[in-house]
Amino acid sequence: MRKNVTIILLLSLIATLLPVQVLAQDTIADTVYVNGNIYTVDEDFSKAEAIAIKGQYIIGVGSNEDVEKFIGSTTRVIDLKGNTVIPGLIEGHMHYPGEGQKLLSLDVFWKPKDVILAKVKEEADRLPDGEWITGRGWNQEVWDNPVFPTKEDLDAVAPNNPVVLERTCGHAIWVNSLALEIGGVNKDTPDPQGGEILRDENGEPTGILTDTAGNFIEEKIPPLSEARQKEALLLAQDELFAYGITTSMDAGSGLEDIQYIKDLYETGDLKIRLYVMVDSGESAEAYYEKGPEVGLYGNRLTIKCIKFYADGSLGARSAWMLEEYSDRPGHVGNGRYTDEEFYELIKEARENGFQVATHAIGDAAVRQVVDTYEKVLNEMPQKDHRYRIEHFQIATLEDIQRIADIGIVPAMQSVHATSDKNMAEDRVGPERIKGGYAWRKVIDAGSVIPNGSDAPVELVNPYHGLYAAVTRSGRDGEPAGGWYPEECMTREEALRSFTIWAAYGQFEDHIKGSLEVGKLADFVVLDRDYMVCPARDIKDILPLMTVVGGEVVYVKDNNIITVMCQGLPIVFEGIPILENGVTYVPVKGLFENIGVEYTIDEANNKVKYNTNMEVDFKDYSGVYVPLRKVAESLGYKVGWYPKSMSVSIGK
Repeated sequence: MRKNVTIILLLSLIATLLPVQVLAQDTIADTVYVNGNIYTVDEDFSKAEAIAIKGQYIIGVGSNEDVEKFIGSTTRVIDLKGNTVIPGLIEGHMHYPGEGQKLLSLDVFWKPKDVILAKVKEEADRLPDGEWITGRGWNQEVWDNPVFPTKEDLDAVAPNNPVVLERTCGHAIWVNSLALEIGGVNKDTPDPQGGEILRDENGEPTGILTDTAGNFIEEKIPPLSEARQKEALLLAQDELFAYGITTSMDAGSGLEDIQYIKDLYETGDLKIRLYVMVDSGESAEAYYEKGPEVGLYGNRLTIKCIKFYADGSLGARSAWMLEEYSDRPGHVGNGRYTDEEFYELIKEARENGFQVATHAIGDAAVRQVVDTYEKVLNEMPQKDHRYRIEHFQIATLEDIQRIADIGIVPAMQSVHATSDKNMAEDRVGPERIKGGYAWRKVIDAGSVIPNGSDAPVELVNPYHGLYAAVTRSGRDGEPAGGWYPEECMTREEALRSFTIWAAYGQFEDHIKGSLEVGKLADFVVLDRDYMVCPARDIKDILPLMTVVGGEVVYVKDNNIITVMCQGLPIVFEGIPILENGVTYVPVKGLFENIGVEYTIDEANNKVKYNTNMEVDFKDYSGVYVPLRKVAESLGYKVGWYPKSMSVSIGK
């Protein structure tokens, strides 16, 4: 009798840990995918041919023969035709509502200064006086003259509309005089704690405000309507699904955003999985009253982490450093909290049962966070805390080892290294940079890295992140061989950082992050084999299909040829033409995209370019040139991927 009771209790325990359908050996699958090149990203990084799915869960994975037992008369069997499959990608740090809202505002991402000003002028001409103009993504480091812009630049093109353009890092804004006036910012306004009003030699605001100083202006911007905010959330979902991202870590939202997210889950419009960090302050206090929320809406929404900010950004020189900036003597950046203030905040989160995540970019901010986490955990031990440091960009070698020893999770974004390489060493010098963006040192010390994009700070495309992780080169292929290449990840590590390691960082590695029996059926089908394709082409990978919980949520339209150049699609005025195995593209879009001047010699049916080169053109309701021939003549390597009807051009 006692033996039978023990068996019953054991079976009950197992049933609480695994979906019931996993236990039934004769379960018939809803869908079975066969003939795939499947990277499971399990502990052994094993490969498989087939996956069987029941409901939201994987009930079988292995060879085609292994999953035959799950196929019944009602099972859909889908032939993957040898295509590569990886687990659904997990965006380990982004600002989900902000990415959607970016899609509703002015796109100035890494644009030249004159192009940005032209866009602002166009908006000012279109809008009535007094209406706000907002945008995001400017980066002075990529301009011919890499200095901060001024309010006068914006005044010249939009004197009658308040303008607020957020820097790509999200830690500085560029505003015009009208915006300063509305925000009450003038010569006598003191810098707030954690921010700075940049001033000219006369003490007048220049139009650049960093971190908390931006609140003077941003608090005056009228909020988006509920309808527009929900539209933004759905736009972000569409974008992420198209990249094969099935889960997003939302790095900081308030109660209003969270309620809109819940509303969209209630209506069934939102299907992406979200792990939401709650903004510190009033939103966090509200959640301390109600407690964490885990696995809502079929494991699509979890809220059990509180987000803090310890400093600003390196690009804005507001990251908090232990020693002065190498390129700004006497300046060490901006810390947000005193040690005592920060200790009380982390202690409160610990007492209320929440994970904590703190933005820390400078080595002083990192030191404060590590010291505080360690102190709180020593006072209130928690074996599996998974406390996070977001970005962990510049750290001392000592703190790289300390976080591994304490079990702190460094959530790093590999694209930050390749975006910041043009200024990072200028900011911190040749010695401190050895602890900057140091993925290899971090992994070798014993930590795992949840990877991501920090979108809308960077483009959300995860293949840019995978490419940066394994090459340490920018999308332009520079520098050849990589920037501090000794810090590269292997391809396996990089993929883990966007899947199982990212899942670990949000306590969800038991249900996602790898393709194993009992886990959620979240995966993406790719147009090429990530593990073996040329490294230069990783940034151009295109998903063919995205599946969330067994449901197909995205399928690529292959009716039009996609041309990817340095990780971005070229937008042509006409449609690319495939004729006898040769891809022809409109001349203007191609040459303008790669930055080469050209002339058209209609009398001789030639396009002349790069001083002494020429190529025959064809007339397809416009001047078209053979893509491969032109690109290779200019030193580019060209890859053709028929599964996605796409061409990759890169160095």
